[in-house]
Amino acid sequence: MLSTTIIQLGAYAFEIYYWLILIAIFGSWFPQFQTSKIGLWVHQLVEPYLGFFRRFIPPLGPIDFSPIIALLALRYLSGFALEGLRQSLNFLGI
Repeated sequence: MLSTTIIQLGAYAFEIYYWLILIAIFGSWFPQFQTSKIGLWVHQLVEPYLGFFRRFIPPLGPIDFSPIIALLALRYLSGFALEGLRQSLNFLGI
């Protein structure tokens, strides 16, 4: 029961971060959002992750594909992380 709760909390954390990245992507289209308190907060949370992908995937003209790759990677890595967490909790007997 406890392991299910921990895994569910981990899944929620990944889902929230996924939505924060989407908010940052759509918010980048609106300059007033980028300078608002919420926009700055979202930017501070997601930019370290997105910045990693921007170093390897340059924009093609005005279009930046790195956030799309970052979202796909987050979905893929979250599956591995949650499965690893589940196996670790099973090993510990939780």
